[in-house]
Amino acid sequence: MLYFMAALDDLKKTFELIKQERQADLQQYQQKVLQKSITQKKKDGVCWYPVKLDKTYIGTGERLIIEVQRTNNFEQRHSFQSGKAVSVFSNATNTPQKDHVSGVINFVRDNNMVITLNVDELPDWIEDGSLGVDVMFDEISYREMEFALKTVMKAEEGRIVELRDILLGYQKATFINIALENSSTTSAVARLNASQQKALEKVLSANDVGIIHGPPGTGKTTTLVQGIIQTVAEEKQVLVCAPSNAAIDLLVEKLSEQGLNVLRIGHPARVTEQTLSKTLDSRIANHEYYKDLRGMRRKMEELKTLAFKFKRKFGYEEREQRKLLLNEVKALKADADVLEFYITNNLIEKSDVIACTLVGSSHYVLRGKKFKSVFIDEAAQSLEPACWIPLLKAQRIIFAGDHQQLPPTIKSFEAAKAGLAETLMEKCIRHQPDTASMLQIQYRMHEAIMRFSSDYFYKGELIADESVKHHLLKDEEAPVLFIDTAGCGYNEEQDMETLSRFNKEEAELLMRSVERLIREMGEERWLEEKITLGIIAPYSAQVEYLTKLAEQSEELSNLKHLVSINTVDAFQGQERDVIAIGFVRSNDKGEVGFLSDIRRTNVALTRARKKLLVVGDSATLGAHPFYLQWLEYVQKNDFYKSAFELEY
Repeated sequence: MLYFMAALDDLKKTFELIKQERQADLQQYQQKVLQKSITQKKKDGVCWYPVKLDKTYIGTGERLIIEVQRTNNFEQRHSFQSGKAVSVFSNATNTPQKDHVSGVINFVRDNNMVITLNVDELPDWIEDGSLGVDVMFDEISYREMEFALKTVMKAEEGRIVELRDILLGYQKATFINIALENSSTTSAVARLNASQQKALEKVLSANDVGIIHGPPGTGKTTTLVQGIIQTVAEEKQVLVCAPSNAAIDLLVEKLSEQGLNVLRIGHPARVTEQTLSKTLDSRIANHEYYKDLRGMRRKMEELKTLAFKFKRKFGYEEREQRKLLLNEVKALKADADVLEFYITNNLIEKSDVIACTLVGSSHYVLRGKKFKSVFIDEAAQSLEPACWIPLLKAQRIIFAGDHQQLPPTIKSFEAAKAGLAETLMEKCIRHQPDTASMLQIQYRMHEAIMRFSSDYFYKGELIADESVKHHLLKDEEAPVLFIDTAGCGYNEEQDMETLSRFNKEEAELLMRSVERLIREMGEERWLEEKITLGIIAPYSAQVEYLTKLAEQSEELSNLKHLVSINTVDAFQGQERDVIAIGFVRSNDKGEVGFLSDIRRTNVALTRARKKLLVVGDSATLGAHPFYLQWLEYVQKNDFYKSAFELEY
């Protein structure tokens, strides 16, 4: 009983925190979108206006799709991206709040946006022109998270009560003894290294919860995919989730490549082109009975059109005729719903893997469905309340991720500080470390690039595989270089509109260092070997300035397809041959701002394969214990240079 009350108290606290987060998110949305003029919204990157309607057509799942084009402010950065909910509005009558329709972005490229609308036909006001697109508030996610938490709190019996106590640390997780050699896919298992096999054993032996802890470059996805394959062989079907559409689509691709029949649940607009054929809408359209379903829907539309020709003012006979036609529509709709229900269930039954986002697991087609095993990838980036949504369908849960890399995105600083930033995966590891198995051999970084991160975050347990241990950009080239700008007077500045920080002199030094590296290697060799380069900055204002410098750079002019410049978040899960990082912060007070979230820095420092180049001000950075240790590491290993030593 005590366990029961303690678990409930934990969940009540989490419930209050997600309500706090919802409020903060809504407040930010209102400040950014609802309370601002169109001009200001455009500046903030949350509105395109005016846009030109280029095309309309019917896409996957009979959904209405429009293509729009931005007609001005082409260089303005924006926050529109695939999968985001948007509002398409008309300002022709100065009532954009009234004349609007919601939709989801399929993709954004340059100044073009493709949107799937949540209506069957275009509203009349579209013809009035003065069209625009606004970012929308994501109400559904919060609603589903709160509903899941309430359900878990109210539960008095059943598997969810046991999982609740185990996951929150009030009851011990149990395991069975298994032998991997008895597995049906022994050759695939044999290709895994020892720590991957150990993690796979953890997955297969867990009665309640198992965790694959995958530090950078250790093959977490490979191990997870193998765990799913083995579980499907045993259980016939599993549910696989991730917090984002991008993460789940990557997993859908990997699982499909292994020959599994994967069904992707979710809005087609939120799915990559590669996985579109796996979506429920696409599968329904290819089902043997789809012709019948489409025929019924067409007939319904014809009858509706006919029925609405009879106006109310017509006589008794016309009204009766209209009533008969609408009754026929009703009967046809009931038949169509039954057929669609049959097709959907048929597709679900035949699938090895049902894949969706955490919030997507609340989709109506999965209502009442239970799974013996539920897998959650990128669990260390998943808010706890979102994890409870698929957990309601689970007998046991497998988490995969790395809690030493990017945490979940949280808008409310107070909610994060009060505990919302701690994920369910982290709580499990904290309460029951034996539920987790860490992968140890990494296949990405030169040993010297890996070493600092391994010692600081992973108890020194990471091992560089022989294939990467000593690989360099070129012989005699140091794998790591830190350029210290202390004393140079390269002070940070702040954009007063966006509050984002930038440091022009540091950016210019970073770019000169990159250009020198390219000259030393030679452009021809760079192109021939397809050497990839990532330039990372913690602030969007610095990313903008670095992008401008890159566009003006002669050395980079022919290498643009090999270069990416972005914030840390955009590089999670990726790697480049060369990574160049600028820390931006340089001030007299030793303030490092959100660089104090050292997990973000861990991501930045572990993206490079052969060369890591870092620029920063040791006087500012050294005020923080983590960066002080980094400075000691580069000095001890002779990877340190003062900017005063450089001749460029």
